[in-house]
Amino acid sequence: MKIELKDNQVFFENHGLKKEIHPFWLRERVNGNEFIDKKTQQRLFDPTQIKGDIKINNLNLSSDYLEVSFNDGTNAKLLIQNILKEFSNINEIKEINKIEWDSSLKNLNYFEFRENFFEEEVMYKALTSFYEYGFVIFKKVPIEKNFIVNFANSIGSIRRTNFGEFFNVKSKPNPNDLAYTSLALAPHTDNPYRNPVPCIQMLHCIENEVTGGLSTLVDGYTVTEKLKKEFLDYYNILCEIKVRFQFVDQNIILEDWAEMIKLDENKDFKQVRFSPRLDFVPLVDKEKLELYYLARKKISELYNSDEYKVEFKLFPGDLLMMDNYRLLHGRTSYNSNEGKRFLQGCYIDYDSTEGRLKHLKRKLNL
Repeated sequence: MKIELKDNQVFFENHGLKKEIHPFWLRERVNGNEFIDKKTQQRLFDPTQIKGDIKINNLNLSSDYLEVSFNDGTNAKLLIQNILKEFSNINEIKEINKIEWDSSLKNLNYFEFRENFFEEEVMYKALTSFYEYGFVIFKKVPIEKNFIVNFANSIGSIRRTNFGEFFNVKSKPNPNDLAYTSLALAPHTDNPYRNPVPCIQMLHCIENEVTGGLSTLVDGYTVTEKLKKEFLDYYNILCEIKVRFQFVDQNIILEDWAEMIKLDENKDFKQVRFSPRLDFVPLVDKEKLELYYLARKKISELYNSDEYKVEFKLFPGDLLMMDNYRLLHGRTSYNSNEGKRFLQGCYIDYDSTEGRLKHLKRKLNL
């Protein structure tokens, strides 16, 4: 990629393709102290108030800077690196490649908690690993009730739901969700009935005295990629038909319609929703329904297969952070008479982890 000048015009060239950069595009990126607030990086001017007949009077190109004089009397010294970055559409998060994994995964991505590590390189590495694998486990987190609130808010902001700012995961009488029992929970994603679905779930282990109650994780990305390669018809129908996910409680009914496999604008993996206790398939053509039911059964078999599942015990002080758009989670059953099993959970969204990752990259010059 490179910048070229010709007759007071600026051209951007990439892989042999050349196009002119509009003068107005450059004008609204002027970055002197009179134009940009240095602390917030927000404009001190409104680009919609600039006259539309902006032209370039003079140009000078060096190895690092593009100096521009405009016909409205404004002068700008723009960093070439920033211009090229915008044209390359670089997204630091999407540049982190997802790593497919299954039950053979041995490294469970442990990082040790310490005071103020939210501003250190270890947090940058932990968040990078989170985007690679879809989860990370922090060890030696203080075993204090409600500490998960401090932890989550130190990365970003907690996503409050009808369960509250945080929730307690332990067996209790008259539960409004199977999570609050000692029963086994098959792999599932949380809150598929919300719009939008919470992106990230955290679970902090406070007490765990039982022999069962193992945490389970399944990589939905790995499973859907396998489905796409080996059962394309099943994959396509799960990407096509939207089903109704529903949660009913005494004071609220939550519903959302969505595909079990959601793709982004480039037809790449974006999200899975899977919770057979909560989904309702619409009444569509019989042939489509037959294919859909076969596809749902197949993906359920894959999600529940020992081939793709990892199981591990969370110990007091462990905090599991997992991508609720990518991973399915569950647990094995346990006997509550053996002792206590007490976890606290909460949700945050991608803007928290993405914002923290970009901040640390800038701060630490990584």
